[in-house]
Amino acid sequence: AQDPFVGADVIYAYTRKDALADGVQIDVSEVAREAGLKFPVYLTRAVWENYVRVPDGVRCQDESGRLWDVVWMLRMAAHRTSGPQMTFNLHVRNDNRDRTPPLVTLKAVCGPRDIDDPMPAITILMLDED
Repeated sequence: AQDPFVGADVIYAYTRKDALADGVQIDVSEVAREAGLKFPVYLTRAVWENYVRVPDGVRCQDESGRLWDVVWMLRMAAHRTSGPQMTFNLHVRNDNRDRTPPLVTLKAVCGPRDIDDPMPAITILMLDED
């Protein structure tokens, strides 16, 4: 079967550069490099808001520690995974209850950095995002 879109003009493309400029994605590559990840790493806004940003009033939590936990658990899972997509788990405390924080599952996808940059990059997303 022949691809009907071969040679077609691109009508609209939303690039990673657009997503970063709009705040839809956040570049966390510097922290990811410190954690031992070789590729650039980006989080979706939803991942940042739900699991990196500290909810108001939550004690003994900070964004840098929470971000480190996300990229470190990605790194650990990446060592056990082959292929362009995986899921990984981490505990995230979004309240002050005295218990083990809930386990959350995130998705990581490795693909081209941008529409005009084929170098690999990793995007961390919520399970329902693509």
